[in-house]
Amino acid sequence: MKFHLLVITMALCCAVMSAQSKYEGKYPYDPAMHSNEGVIPGEVMEFRFADSKIYPGTERKYWIYVPAAYKADQPACLYVCMDDILFKATTVFDNLISTGEMPVTIGVFVGPGEVKKDGKTLRHNRSYEFDTTNDSFVRFLLEELLPDAETKKTADGRPVLLSKNPNDRAIAGASSGGICAFTAAWERPDAFRRVFSAIGTFVGMRGGNEYPVLIRKTEPKPLRVFLEDGTEDAWNPLFGHWFDGNLLMESALSFSGYEVAHSWGHGGHDGVHAERIFPDVMRWLWKGWPREIECGTSQNDMLREIIDRQPGWEGAELPGKVSGNLFSNDKGEIIFQTVDKKIYKLNQEGAEVVSASPGGSLVGVLHDGLLLLDASGRLLDEKHKLLVSGMAGVESVLPVDDTTLYAVQRANGKNVLLKVDLKKKRKEKMDEDETGGSYLAIYPDHSRLVQEKLNSQWLYTYILPEDASFSDKQHYYRLHNAGDSFAFERGNMIFDSIGYLYVATPLGVQVCDREGLVRAILPIPNEKIVSLSIGGKEMDSLYALTEDGHLYVRKLNVKGTHTWNVDHP
Repeated sequence: MKFHLLVITMALCCAVMSAQSKYEGKYPYDPAMHSNEGVIPGEVMEFRFADSKIYPGTERKYWIYVPAAYKADQPACLYVCMDDILFKATTVFDNLISTGEMPVTIGVFVGPGEVKKDGKTLRHNRSYEFDTTNDSFVRFLLEELLPDAETKKTADGRPVLLSKNPNDRAIAGASSGGICAFTAAWERPDAFRRVFSAIGTFVGMRGGNEYPVLIRKTEPKPLRVFLEDGTEDAWNPLFGHWFDGNLLMESALSFSGYEVAHSWGHGGHDGVHAERIFPDVMRWLWKGWPREIECGTSQNDMLREIIDRQPGWEGAELPGKVSGNLFSNDKGEIIFQTVDKKIYKLNQEGAEVVSASPGGSLVGVLHDGLLLLDASGRLLDEKHKLLVSGMAGVESVLPVDDTTLYAVQRANGKNVLLKVDLKKKRKEKMDEDETGGSYLAIYPDHSRLVQEKLNSQWLYTYILPEDASFSDKQHYYRLHNAGDSFAFERGNMIFDSIGYLYVATPLGVQVCDREGLVRAILPIPNEKIVSLSIGGKEMDSLYALTEDGHLYVRKLNVKGTHTWNVDHP
């Protein structure tokens, strides 16, 4: 194994030397790449980190660069780079900081993790950590490695102080490190806003090929991105074409209104071109600092149709942690229950208790009345009048008129879709499917019913003819997954008045058109959305509850609808 790795390393070195020789005269020369007289070099410190809970059992090296101009009287800007000190970064920083072309910046260079036993490497974590398209690695940086870096001091005793302002933070890498840099900022624009990706692996390794599609559909984030690659970069055709992947990324970012720049070299999968342009990349990434990087305007027609660009999501105060889903009544007030069993209504005046001891769990709202499920499985109204019994295992109900509702009953390993006649106090089994989830939604004109499919990207639809029977069940709506995982939980779903479906997912609110296609995604940074409702006095406010118990709201350009009303889009 050691001999094999040595051969690979030697081959890579030869490839880089060959590329340097081949393209020596074709790439620009920048004096900032080399040490200059009168410029005091910064200090580089090497450390080992082996205490990760996010990547248990791993150990890695990392390096901290502290510029000579750093005085430790205030936090410095931050530059994070994967793998090693790439692109002659420390020398470039010495020069650009001395000329004022970039701010005083501390560099943290992070090696990939390895799992070792008795000195033998059992697992190389590089692709797993860098290529995976979720928030694991950026959480590792923010929660584990950067806090460790801030415990260090320079040789002359200056403590490492890093700015927490995302506008003061850049992140970079090459190949798998390049996509890792983009993923970190994409997942956490509240932590990083300046990105340099060299020969980025936006191909079918661990989900990177999905980014161009997601970028086009997702509400723009406040990021500035520089992409670099070579026209001959096709490192491993098994996974895709690297250069084509980067072209698709640049196109998607431009379409979506991002501040994006690129430089396409002549080489293959090597770092020669990226190293030569690195000083100019830094000048571009930091231009205008400390002016804030802002969101652009996407050409996505659905985004422009359903939301105003500003304001975006705004936090709303809650009286306690919410248990269950959000609902909306006839007045557009948001109804919810907290873990202490109290039920509240939320409107422009704030939250107000509706019932301090409801005697059951809130599972729905009909007009201005509450629908409660008690411990015996009885469905009650807010006056504790029995509506129907035998409803144990129901999490949520969908009223479609004053006397009819639908629900999914999950009991004894079975998931049964029920139609409930409240007038006759009778239940009717409409379908039984072990993959059928608890959440339902009905099209505004009541022509079709939607049901989630458990641990799947799909949602079922049923056609509802006038006789109210169920027919033509299909996998109709297809959602985007989170972190390239096909088994993910999601929250409830609702229709607006024109027939667009809004689904609470870990990626954000995914909005589907009438043909079942996701065409817009509304994320909340560092939050996973678990429940939705449309309310407000004009029924034009989208409310989102997150896994961490936070409530957000934003205005829509479209209006919501109540399931007990029939609207014709």
